[in-house]
Amino acid sequence: MPLLPASFTGQPPRRARIEIIPLIDVIFFLLATFVLFTLSLNQSGGLAVALPSAVTGVPRDPHGAVTVTLKADGSLAWDKRPVSLDEFIARLQAYKQSAPNPRLLLNGDGNALFAQARYVIDEARKAGLTQILIETRLRPPAP
Repeated sequence: MPLLPASFTGQPPRRARIEIIPLIDVIFFLLATFVLFTLSLNQSGGLAVALPSAVTGVPRDPHGAVTVTLKADGSLAWDKRPVSLDEFIARLQAYKQSAPNPRLLLNGDGNALFAQARYVIDEARKAGLTQILIETRLRPPAP
């Protein structure tokens, strides 16, 4: 059977069909990818702790910063890995040597002792870090 256009064979032309089901599948895939990507943008590099709240908090840019987590029991973590006090000091000094513009993000539990936070900040200053960010939850201002 020869392949001739419909105008030559006398048959009415066939209409093109657009299949909606594959189109819906692609749209849902793109939507799910977008949602997962945007949820991963603002993840903290520290352990999950009950952050203290502050009215004057501003958005932070964690890119290039190392996260030190201070837990309520007094333990420390360096980018989600538990560290001892000696290991913490060694990592601070190594980080200062390797990064051109080192930044420290302090992710502390709201129930942690102030002395623990002071220790972390003091050691960071001794190592030569000048940019120390403190992560908080944003508390809405009182009406």
